[in-house]
Amino acid sequence: MTKSIVLLGSTGSIGTQALEVAKHLGIEIKALSAFGNHKLLEKQCREFRPEKCWISEEHYQNLKTALADTNIKVLTGNEQLCALASETDATLVFNSLLGISGLSPTLAAIEAKKKLALANKETLVAGGSLVMKAAFENKVDIIPVDSEHSAIFQCLQGQQKPEKLILTASGGTFYGRNRASLENVTVEETLKHPNWNMGAKITVDSATLMNKGLEFIEAAHLFSMDADKIDVVIHRESIIHSMVEFTDGSIIAQLGSHDMRIPIQYAITYPQRRSSLAKKLDFTAIGVLNFAKPDYENFPLLKLAMVTFNNGGIMPAVMNGANEAAVALFLNKKISFNNISDLVISATENIRNKAINSVDDIFEADLQARQYVYSKI
Repeated sequence: MTKSIVLLGSTGSIGTQALEVAKHLGIEIKALSAFGNHKLLEKQCREFRPEKCWISEEHYQNLKTALADTNIKVLTGNEQLCALASETDATLVFNSLLGISGLSPTLAAIEAKKKLALANKETLVAGGSLVMKAAFENKVDIIPVDSEHSAIFQCLQGQQKPEKLILTASGGTFYGRNRASLENVTVEETLKHPNWNMGAKITVDSATLMNKGLEFIEAAHLFSMDADKIDVVIHRESIIHSMVEFTDGSIIAQLGSHDMRIPIQYAITYPQRRSSLAKKLDFTAIGVLNFAKPDYENFPLLKLAMVTFNNGGIMPAVMNGANEAAVALFLNKKISFNNISDLVISATENIRNKAINSVDDIFEADLQARQYVYSKI
């Protein structure tokens, strides 16, 4: 089992829960990182006493001053973030960074042949071909942390290649609503997810169904599956986290309470299982599980992600960058909820596709997509 961790993105929803799990399991924290929440990062450093921590340049001096009475080395800059992922002596790099910022540290960890737990789905959406190629060449196993991909990963243990993957989706905050009724929904309404307690960005993505689109692309890369072999099913209860179907028609599913500490812990303890902090399921209390087809018309970003994956090249990176920019604008109350999908679709239609030859092509596509979105406001 994992003995020590480098945790990237420690102040976000996944990061804070990963620290809960690490504390529960008695696992040493070697390094922590955060982009903006320097006060929480300081608190985490004082509790877990890592050797190193990383913070964005904007907050570097504040954190360095705050931790001056400790032996913790405070770092900043993109090169140092990658060094944190690749050079720190730990048995697992746990990447829960938000957005495209997770790509370079992911590649750095893989090239250093580090065991990697990946909660940063945008890494595989924008740069899946490069990441999986690097993982294959360096013989690095990527252990997924997203509940859906962890479910598939668990279902495939000891099994042959499946016939189909079935991703389950909660449907988000606005399941059953039509597009016209969503025009004036507020940020506060959007962030009230019925099942999961997640960060703001992923909760908005869940509401637009973009999150499931990102997970669709992630699953295709992680499990080497063609797009036509991956289905999405709305499952409001979020009890079945995903399923795999085999050639004989048998389906294996992974079930559990909607608590991210379960997939987080499995990624940390794999291939072992340990007692967790999560509440156990009571099937008699659940009673009924429901399933439905996704609404592609009123929530068009899921279908867009499927099309974008098939188009290949830089288009997934364009879509992801445009979405990150549009969601940020929505959270800052600069655009409406429906504007998110409008802007993302427009970016993919107006930015020319090309092949990816290097990581620079991905970052260039990401920047181009963001600039396109901002130019429309």
